[in-house]
Amino acid sequence: MNKILLIEDDLQICEVITEYFTNKGSAVTAVNTGDDAIEVIENSLGDHDLVLLDIMLPGTDGFSLCRKIRRTCDIPVIFITARGREEDVLYGYDLGCDDYIVKPFLLSALFMKCEALIRRAERRPESFTLVCGKITLDTRTLRCFADGNEVELPPKEFAILRYLLDHVNWVVDRNKLLDVVWGYDYFGSDRVVDNHIKKLRKALGPAGSQIKTLVGRGYKLTE
Repeated sequence: MNKILLIEDDLQICEVITEYFTNKGSAVTAVNTGDDAIEVIENSLGDHDLVLLDIMLPGTDGFSLCRKIRRTCDIPVIFITARGREEDVLYGYDLGCDDYIVKPFLLSALFMKCEALIRRAERRPESFTLVCGKITLDTRTLRCFADGNEVELPPKEFAILRYLLDHVNWVVDRNKLLDVVWGYDYFGSDRVVDNHIKKLRKALGPAGSQIKTLVGRGYKLTE
């Protein structure tokens, strides 16, 4: 039995999706606010096989929730939303969603997409460890190691390092890190990224030298 986490504030849509999926043999856990979703994500996300996620939610929005999910695991995520602007769709995929469906939609098509993504995830080798040179990150237990020693990282530094480890040898600019870690609606100075990179390097010790600064371009994690 597939287990679906449905995060949607429209109670009618929740009821329709839950009834359809239940009749097809799936189990649905529905929450209606972003803040309630955070509690589920932090405590029982691993009990689910896929997340159906609205964007416009009371409390924490869907983009922020997707970002939070992707910091810890690779569970399939499908946005179901009324926001069909190109920039929203592209931003959703950039955050790591597996599909982006604009309302209204066919329940049958949504169900088949969910089934296909869950089957694909089951065939994918499961790995929670990201490694680059002397740096290791366990995305399941949220633990970081540098030179074999455990390093305590605050959430922002952990999220930055996670993104850099997902993009080893890529040049990542400040604006990208701002979007991924602080959110697309952050309006402060991009220099905040420099400060957190400095703290991250210090926390990693000698391994921090793997994070290279490319003046005028951004940062790159190398081995």
